[in-house]
Amino acid sequence: MAALKIGFIGLGNMGGPMAANLAKAGHEVAGYDVAGTTAKGVSTADSIAAAVTGADVVITMLPNGSILRQVAAEAIGQMRAGALFIDCSTVDVESARNTSEAAENAGLLAVDAPVSGGVGGAEGGTLTFMAGGSESAFAAAEPLFDIMGQKAVHCGDAGAGQAAKICNNMILGATMIATCEAFALADKLGLDRQRMFDVVSTSSGYSWSMNAYCPAPGVGLKSPADNGYKPGFAAELMLKDLGLSQQAAELVDADTPMGARALEIYKTFVEDEDGKGRDFSAMLPRLAGRGRSD
Repeated sequence: MAALKIGFIGLGNMGGPMAANLAKAGHEVAGYDVAGTTAKGVSTADSIAAAVTGADVVITMLPNGSILRQVAAEAIGQMRAGALFIDCSTVDVESARNTSEAAENAGLLAVDAPVSGGVGGAEGGTLTFMAGGSESAFAAAEPLFDIMGQKAVHCGDAGAGQAAKICNNMILGATMIATCEAFALADKLGLDRQRMFDVVSTSSGYSWSMNAYCPAPGVGLKSPADNGYKPGFAAELMLKDLGLSQQAAELVDADTPMGARALEIYKTFVEDEDGKGRDFSAMLPRLAGRGRSD
């Protein structure tokens, strides 16, 4: 594809590598981050307006829906008609839909496209994008998704990408807790962790949490558990996503008891224990050190 002029807003742990990969692919990328963060190959803009003015594409990777709404309100007003607005943040469905609506009303193409794959996926260009928006907007964005990731799924209309992301991560949060509970139980039953893994990973209990991201150090594929639980996906980010899932469930009157309980457990872990700043799989040492009455 021809080189594009891209404005990238939000150059944090995820956004920085994503912007760098776009620049490496030959696109002209101007980045802006309120913290002054930079990315390799990306020119530094001193404002949102400077990053987006004249851009063919604007991409945002931001912490929450409130910030997205503020940034989008400023960015959309500076973008030329026909340009593409891609939001890769993980936010509430309502904020995603409102942002897409504002962009479309301004004559822009709009896609909400949260990602899965963590920092490693952002750096390696192996992210999965879950996209919501029109067919034409997704088609325009897909070549950029191919640079930043390995898979992009068009999930439906505006907000569908966020809906897919929060449903996925509600499963992930609950499954990780169950996986960690099983290891903690195995310990107390005298079952070797490696032998449990050998059984479960090839039996009906297999899951991504067990097979690809095992929370037990020295077992299975290398994971944050083998690096002192340094975050690949931080527990506070899982807490955020579980909160979004329950906000959405309340909005549409969906009964999600496991998701709700997972939120409670991660909330305690992050806010009242030592979970903040650790990988979400650090739920294992937390559970392994507890009894039923703790």
